[in-house]
Amino acid sequence: MSLIDAARAVRENAYAPYSHFKVGAAVRAKSGQVYSGCNVENVAYPEGTCAEAGAIAAMVAAGETELTEVAVIADSPLPVSPCGGCRQKLAEFGRHDVKVALATTDGKLHETTIGDLLPGVFSAEHMERS
Repeated sequence: MSLIDAARAVRENAYAPYSHFKVGAAVRAKSGQVYSGCNVENVAYPEGTCAEAGAIAAMVAAGETELTEVAVIADSPLPVSPCGGCRQKLAEFGRHDVKVALATTDGKLHETTIGDLLPGVFSAEHMERS
């Protein structure tokens, strides 16, 4: 199963009763294991949590801390990019050259990297004097 297929499969589990906008994400860890996540909305926070954050949380819960590939999929006219918070999380766990595939359910694909999604990332290097 490809990373996009893993994201597509978990997207169906998204809990999006307010926006009806389901997003699925999958990350491949350094070990090769694939972890996936979907967006989850609630009445107090209708925009919900992001699919990418869920996939990263699953990876970390399994004891892994480095991702090597990312895929995100949604039913939209153009590929959906991760939000700012998820971009920072991706940068925390993946190198700047990690491939990110952004896809639509009807087959449009945009390939980029974590570094291109988040130029000027805040990193541990900024805290070396702390």
